[in-house]
Amino acid sequence: MTSASDLDDHDPAGGTVRRALERVLPSASGPGRVLRAMDRLERATALDGPAERLGEVVRAAPLGRGRDVLHGRWLGHPVHPVMVQVPIGAWFSAAVLDLMPGQRRAASTLIGVGLAAAAPAALAGWVDWAELRRSRMRVGLVHAAANVTGVGLYTASLVARARGRTLRGKALAFAGLTAVGVGGAIGGHLAYRQGSGVNRTASVPDLVEPGWHALGQVADLPLGQAVRRHLGDVPVLVVRESADHVHVLADTCSHAAGPLSRGTIEDGCVRCPWHGSVFRLEDGWNVEGPATAPQPSFDTRVVGGRLEVRLRAPETVPSPDRT
Repeated sequence: MTSASDLDDHDPAGGTVRRALERVLPSASGPGRVLRAMDRLERATALDGPAERLGEVVRAAPLGRGRDVLHGRWLGHPVHPVMVQVPIGAWFSAAVLDLMPGQRRAASTLIGVGLAAAAPAALAGWVDWAELRRSRMRVGLVHAAANVTGVGLYTASLVARARGRTLRGKALAFAGLTAVGVGGAIGGHLAYRQGSGVNRTASVPDLVEPGWHALGQVADLPLGQAVRRHLGDVPVLVVRESADHVHVLADTCSHAAGPLSRGTIEDGCVRCPWHGSVFRLEDGWNVEGPATAPQPSFDTRVVGGRLEVRLRAPETVPSPDRT
């Protein structure tokens, strides 16, 4: 049987490339330099100071109801990944046109479109970033820095083109595309590796068996207070409103997995103690962000003094227009 070393002897150049890729990318021997660098970035406590100060500025910005719009609550998931498609698409198209003769004006127009679209996309990203856990804020800060570098390079490219320095403008644009590409890769790590922006309760319907389940004696539940119970492997928030009227929601906040049972009960809602998302007890609707997904809710009934719950099907959830 031919070994890898035999192949390297017959094709030394190919063997060198293979070994280089194994050092950089994940392989059977380990995660590779790229993932190791990202792991170190997640643990880079030196970024905590700047991240906290910037986070305070973003959270204090007077955005009002626009904050929920930027979070993507109206869309049901973060809006930032949708918005970044415009500048990235415009800049990539400009790079293609820069490789073709006679397309200088069209390429410059696309770069300008990308710069205009980058501002609202960045604002949505900063609003989401300010509500992340610490390790994610570190990665997000570097993601933002790479994108800011890209925007700066594209701005310089547009200025160079306006002054007739076309080759310089093209070089700056390709450098900007590289920076934005690195930023996008880091953003992918933030979203898919660290799970930023995902619905933390998406697995609840898969974990809860159909039908009614006993959750304990109603008499053991305090009136008007949030308590935590477990339905198999699923933690649930239980709030007893009256003698036999009980609200039950998934306890893990859909935004960042905060424990709702440690939150504040007010006006028929529960406020997450971590980032302030507000969910209606009646049906789990996310009344305020940063959560973009509602909480799974449960039907309840009392049988012989025992509380029983059943996962509520989406089509039976009351309309979010109800107050």
